[in-house]
Amino acid sequence: QVQLVESGGGSVQAGGSLRLSCVASGYTISNKCMAWFRQSPGKEREGVAASDSDGITKYADSVKGRFTISKDNGKNTLYLQMIGLKPEDTAMYYCAAGCPYRFAFAGAEYFASPGVYEHWGQGTQVTVSS
Repeated sequence: QVQLVESGGGSVQAGGSLRLSCVASGYTISNKCMAWFRQSPGKEREGVAASDSDGITKYADSVKGRFTISKDNGKNTLYLQMIGLKPEDTAMYYCAAGCPYRFAFAGAEYFASPGVYEHWGQGTQVTVSS
């Protein structure tokens, strides 16, 4: 059974940093498509960052230059390093895994489509105060 467990969320002031972790069990993340999404109350789930099986990374325009997605294959863990946090980054952040297509052969917004991911974690809350 695949499990994705996120951690690392919390409350920070604007300009602060956080690193989210997603530990996978029952699923080997190396050479797999993995992603981070976020969702605020009343809003649709938004793709934030993703890394495909080729190691190609994609980011939402709103987080480019501030967020970095990475993997530690030895720990079977996905990370999202977030710096320069803004109040609008406040959301529940979810780890996702298992998109079937490589980004080089998919549309520009493929990585940010929740429906293409097979597995999901329960989320970790990030709150940024001004």
